[in-house]
Amino acid sequence: MPDFPAATPRARVRVPLRFHDGYGVDAELVTFHDLVDGREHLAIVLGDPAPGTAPLVRLHSECLTGDVFGSARCDCGPQLREAVERIADRGGVLLYLRQEGRGIGLYNKLDAYALQDQGLDTYEANAALGLPEDARDYTAAAQMLGALGIDELDLLSNNPDKAQQLRGLGVAVRDRVPTGVFTTAHNVRYLRAKVLQTQHTLPLHELTGATGLTGLSAG
Repeated sequence: MPDFPAATPRARVRVPLRFHDGYGVDAELVTFHDLVDGREHLAIVLGDPAPGTAPLVRLHSECLTGDVFGSARCDCGPQLREAVERIADRGGVLLYLRQEGRGIGLYNKLDAYALQDQGLDTYEANAALGLPEDARDYTAAAQMLGALGIDELDLLSNNPDKAQQLRGLGVAVRDRVPTGVFTTAHNVRYLRAKVLQTQHTLPLHELTGATGLTGLSAG
C-alpha cells in the first residue's frame, strides 16, 4: 500500500453556492490538516449518495482564468459548473485542488498562453518554458478522500491519469465517468491537444473548429 500520512478534517462549514446562470446548491466545504504538499486544498461535499452506491467524485484543478473570469481559452469553468450539479444530483465530493496551470502556477500558465499565441500547443508551450507537461500529483487528493471516509468512488473526469494515480494511491476507482464537451472558438486546439497528447476521452471528430459553446453531455 502507498505510504503517506493520514490527513484529518480541520473545519467544516456550510456555504450556499450560486452560479452566473442562476443554478444554486448548498454545499459543505471541508478543510484539512496534514496535507503532504502544504497547500490549501478544499473538499466540496454535495448531496447524499444512495445507500450502497459509490459517491461521484471530481478532482478539479484550480483555474483562476476559467473558474473566476470565464476565460474561453479552456473548458475549466464550464466543467466546474457541470460537476457541481452532477455531483449534487447523485451525491459525492468535488476536490478543489490548488494546482493552477496543471501544477505550474498562474504566472507560468500565462507565459505558456503567450507561446500558444505564437503557434505552440499547451504541452509544447510548457516544454518550451522548461516545465513538465503536467506537474500534478494527487497524493493530497487521496489523503482528503481518506479523511472523508471515501475509499471507493466513480471519478468524473476525461483524464485517465487521474484515475491511474488514484488507484496507485490505494483508492478504488470503480468507473471513470466522462464530463461534457465544452468547446469555443478559442479552446478547440487546447482540447485537441489534450486528446492527442494525454489521451483525454473527448470526441476528437467534434473538435475541428467549433465556433460557439456547446455542452455535449457524455454520460
